[in-house]
Amino acid sequence: MTQKEASELLENKALDILHVKNVLEQFAGDELIEGLVAMNLSLRTSVYERQKEQSETMCELLLKLSTSKDMSVRWAVAKNPHTSIEVLEKLSTDNINLVRALVATNPLTPIPILKKLFNDEKIVRDGLSGNPSTPLKYLEILADDNDTMVRLRVIENPSTSKAICEKLLNDAEENIRQGASAKLKRIHHANQ
Repeated sequence: MTQKEASELLENKALDILHVKNVLEQFAGDELIEGLVAMNLSLRTSVYERQKEQSETMCELLLKLSTSKDMSVRWAVAKNPHTSIEVLEKLSTDNINLVRALVATNPLTPIPILKKLFNDEKIVRDGLSGNPSTPLKYLEILADDNDTMVRLRVIENPSTSKAICEKLLNDAEENIRQGASAKLKRIHHANQ
C-alpha cells in the first residue's frame, strides 16, 4: 500500500479499527500517517457518544501515537476521550504547552493532574475553565481571570456553582453578566 492509498483509507472514520492499526504499523514513524490516524480516531469519538468506539485497540493506538514527534498528533491524543489516565499523565508534562492545555480540557484527566496543571502557564490553566472535572475551588479562581473567554467558559462549565454565577452577575463585561444570568435561569429551571 502506498502512502497515498493509506491516506485515502484513513479518511473513512468507519474504517475497521484493526485496519487503522495495520496502516499505522505499516507506516510506523511516518508523521503524515500518524497525523491521519490521530484524526481518524478523533473523528470516530463523538463528544456525545464517548463510549461508542472504546476498545482495547483504540487505547493501544492512542498509546502509540502519544510518543509521536508531531505535536498535533500528541494534542489529538490529549483531547481524545479514550486516552488512558497513564497517557494523560505523561502528556501533562509534554514540552508543548498546547498539548498540556488539551490534557487540561479532557474530562477524564484525574483531579491530581488537573491540580498540577493549574500551576502551569496561562494557556494550560485556561484549558481547565471548561473542564467539568475541574475542582470548584479552581473554577472560583478562574472566574476572576482577566481573560473574558476564560470567564465565559467558567459560566458554561457544568460544574460551575450558583454562587460563582451570582458573583459574575457583577462582572464589568456585559456579555459575562448576560451569560451568568442565563446560566442562573437554567439552574433555577432545572431545580423546579
